[in-house]
Amino acid sequence: MKINSTALPLAIDNIDTDQIIPAKFLKQVDKIGYGKNLFYSWRYLQDGNVNPEFILNQPERSSAKIMIAGNNFGCGSSREHAAWAVADYGIEAIISTQFADIFKGNAYNNGILPIELDKQFVDILLQKTMDNAETEVNIDLENQMISCDAINLNQPFDIHPFKKQCLMQGIDETEFLINLKSEILAYETQRGEPV
Repeated sequence: MKINSTALPLAIDNIDTDQIIPAKFLKQVDKIGYGKNLFYSWRYLQDGNVNPEFILNQPERSSAKIMIAGNNFGCGSSREHAAWAVADYGIEAIISTQFADIFKGNAYNNGILPIELDKQFVDILLQKTMDNAETEVNIDLENQMISCDAINLNQPFDIHPFKKQCLMQGIDETEFLINLKSEILAYETQRGEPV
């Protein structure tokens, strides 16, 4: 899995799940369709018009697949809809100094790569991508490396091996278990358990 993309810099700490997707939009159980309401209160003015100042509404940012956020991204409630909204919008990876634990798990389960890096590195990436919307960030999951040629940075990142395996295969934990069905049935049969 490699992601080569421009980025959406959101230099805001403690972005919570209600800011990511307001509760009034949690009316469906299908994961599709939440992206249009991602960061709704920031993307739209009170009269419903698009807020041209918000970064997601800037045309030069429309194809970004990487978000760079402040500290403690995804705090607040446990709603999985927040990860659904991020994924449905088209974000494939989020870089921050820290994620709320439940959001981080939800991100993995929805095919989003959450990467935690030191504040110094995140601040450099935030500043460069804010200054120049064309700055590309490259993420190589297999080799666990982030690079940004514009600032000559190469930075390794950590990820749990199981989470990495699931992302590399494009599956979540449930699909991982389903893929082991034949081995599970064989084990239960060997034990003499009814299957």
